[in-house]
Amino acid sequence: MLKYIILRQVKSKTVLQMKRIGSLLLVALFAGAITLGAYKLFFENTKYAMVSSDNEAKVFSTSLTPTSAKGSGLNDADFTIAAESTVNAVVNVTNITSGRSSASIWDFFYGSGDNGKRAQMGTGSGVIISSDGYIVTNNHVIDKADKLQVTLNNNKSYEAEVIGKDPNTDIALIKIEQDDKLPYLAFGDSDNTKIGEWVLAVGNPFNLTSTVTAGIVSAKARDLGRNQSFIQTDAAVNPGNSGGALVNTNGDLVGINTAISSQTGSYVGYSFAVPSNIARKVVEDIMEYGNVQKGLLGIRPINPNTPYAIQNGLNEIEGVYVSKVEVGMGAHEADLQEGDIIKRVDDIEVKKFPDLSGYLATKRPDDQVEVTFERDGEEMTVPVVLKKRQTTIIPQLGLEVKNLTEKDKKVFKTKKGVKIVGVPETYRGYGLYGKVLLSVDNEEINDIEQAREVFGKISKYGKTSITMLDKDGERERLIFQ
Repeated sequence: MLKYIILRQVKSKTVLQMKRIGSLLLVALFAGAITLGAYKLFFENTKYAMVSSDNEAKVFSTSLTPTSAKGSGLNDADFTIAAESTVNAVVNVTNITSGRSSASIWDFFYGSGDNGKRAQMGTGSGVIISSDGYIVTNNHVIDKADKLQVTLNNNKSYEAEVIGKDPNTDIALIKIEQDDKLPYLAFGDSDNTKIGEWVLAVGNPFNLTSTVTAGIVSAKARDLGRNQSFIQTDAAVNPGNSGGALVNTNGDLVGINTAISSQTGSYVGYSFAVPSNIARKVVEDIMEYGNVQKGLLGIRPINPNTPYAIQNGLNEIEGVYVSKVEVGMGAHEADLQEGDIIKRVDDIEVKKFPDLSGYLATKRPDDQVEVTFERDGEEMTVPVVLKKRQTTIIPQLGLEVKNLTEKDKKVFKTKKGVKIVGVPETYRGYGLYGKVLLSVDNEEINDIEQAREVFGKISKYGKTSITMLDKDGERERLIFQ
């Protein structure tokens, strides 16, 4: 009997212990559920995707979009391949000119053995674009040189010859002769460069050879007051970089470094490059035709900074407002009119005039482009055949001249010269209108492009003589001071 009672007490204790364990387990589960619920409710920020079976737009949160473990992407950029493939194709260009040195008292007594002349040197950069030694650089790097010397990255030096140049785009083509094949860069498509894209500037600033700096494309189609289109970058460029390469991370040549914006003459944050598509076209024209072939629409844009444009809201237009259409040019034949707003040419969006002029600078006469414009709120697209410029305003004197027609050549009995068709008020009393301009300072003129180049060399402070021809075949010479 005693044994039975003891067993019963043991069983009762066991049952009590099991009940206590079960109670503790339930309490633990309940507490865990409360904790998890509180976390879900107050701490977790869940992404939700609103999905519906209708055709409404799907809405979802992107607040927790994952980012790269390396940060913003700076660490992803690798410039080593582009730098290695570029430095050996960029050269140092030395411009040697003969200048007259200042006289000293010793020259007075003993004379000067070099007739007072002293060699002056300027340096820049250039880019080899073919294995047989053709090099593209800036016109201002090689301008007025008596001798050009090119030094490769391996320190070998060669004398260079000027093949051709274009002051308007500041592009020049030179060549060196050597037996070995040279490393060179291929032109890339500058139209495909994007704002924010990484680029490298390679050149010889301050005579420091093979210098590579990195930056991004800050802007495109920048106009520096030259009616031109530049790529703007924040890659460091200094004196000596002119004519050097601007390449993307693939090593493609996308520009020729040309200018900096600075009050000190040294880099302060921005630099500018001629787009590779323009440089390539200039080089191809020089090699094939000997000069640059320019294809024009035949329109004149309105200056958005004039009081008239501001008062009429034309400075806020996105596109190019046509203020005049030149008779006989492609735009006139395609029926473009004053007041049309050009929005696109081929696949290039036009927001301002440098967008248009930069793209057309890659074209030649007789090329056809598709021009999309807005007229009275309606968009239209027409094909336009580009033509050579027929008239131009020449620098310094401001005369408007045009190429001679076959009729003009018969009337004036000459094959050379340009006809004066516009005279500014300052020179109205000189009887210039309608005459043929033959030469400037004894330098012959064959067409309006040559007239612009010749007059561009005139100093504002010196004397200039022009020779003209009238319908009676009489020559007349005028001197301007």
